[in-house]
Amino acid sequence: MLYVVITFLFLAILLYFLLGGADFGAGIIELFTSEGNKSGTRKIMYQAIGPIWEANHMWLIIAIVIMFVGFPVIYSDMCTYLHIPMLVMLLGIMARGTAFAFRSYDAIKGERTQNFYNHIFVYSSFITPLFLGIIAGSAISRQIDVHAVRFSSAYVFSWLNYFSVAVGLFTVALSGYLAAVYLVGEAENQNDAKRFIRKARQMNVIAVVFGGLVFITAGMENIPLPYWIFGNPVSLSAVIAASISLVIQWMLISKGKKKIIRLSAGFQVTMVLLAVGYMHYPNFVMIKGGENLSLLTLHATSKTIHDLGVALLVGSLFILPSLWYLYYSFQKKADDAKH
Repeated sequence: MLYVVITFLFLAILLYFLLGGADFGAGIIELFTSEGNKSGTRKIMYQAIGPIWEANHMWLIIAIVIMFVGFPVIYSDMCTYLHIPMLVMLLGIMARGTAFAFRSYDAIKGERTQNFYNHIFVYSSFITPLFLGIIAGSAISRQIDVHAVRFSSAYVFSWLNYFSVAVGLFTVALSGYLAAVYLVGEAENQNDAKRFIRKARQMNVIAVVFGGLVFITAGMENIPLPYWIFGNPVSLSAVIAASISLVIQWMLISKGKKKIIRLSAGFQVTMVLLAVGYMHYPNFVMIKGGENLSLLTLHATSKTIHDLGVALLVGSLFILPSLWYLYYSFQKKADDAKH
């Protein structure tokens, strides 16, 4: 049952990044959109993320509950030494959700209040994935020092380092890339579709640049990232699959296969995450000095893991069909409105 719980944990993290990341990416795309196109971008964005913008956070909640119940030691250490970036990320989620709701449903849609909500929405959309990536980078950078005696060493430089910030920027670029690709499929005319295709290509280039920056900073901080990615057949195969899917994706875009490119983009990002994370398993956090926090050893009692696994399996029978129906209903409503 332990492996069932671990599987649900990684699936929740992956789905949060693919769906929630694209959700944040929509705000990033809006941030870097010209004033003349912002209104049209918002309209398409509402149609794309409206059905699931709040449901996306369910995956984050599931991951947190699994960590809290199933792996309390790892959860405690992360919440202790990474509490600052976690707090910023959570504040970003709340600010973004609040701004999205108020600018959409505010009874008094004055220009001043709308601008206020717009600024909160786009900047929190940038900050949240940035700190999500910083947290991920910190977990594998071996900068967390559980023996530190100074506040800065224990709670600041555990995450404020070149590598973690580079991973954060790479996460922002991937979120923007996912959003742009998803929005291509929602575009109602060729001009909008071409505009989002350009955004997707720009974000693709930016992701490559920041990906290179991740490798550079890893070398600066003696993190064996090239070995993690190219030193085993699974990670190397994932990199090759991601590269091939990228080529196929742009071929599909040029042929107007809008719906398939979403699956292709999701697959590509999944392969990138697999390439980076495979060598760490079962270690979830890597501590300064060589200690690792392993999911296979630092878990709760067998009874707790069994009950948690059963709850996840039973819950998925209700949650997954409901989410599918929610998305289907909103998409059908949008399609009927177009016709």
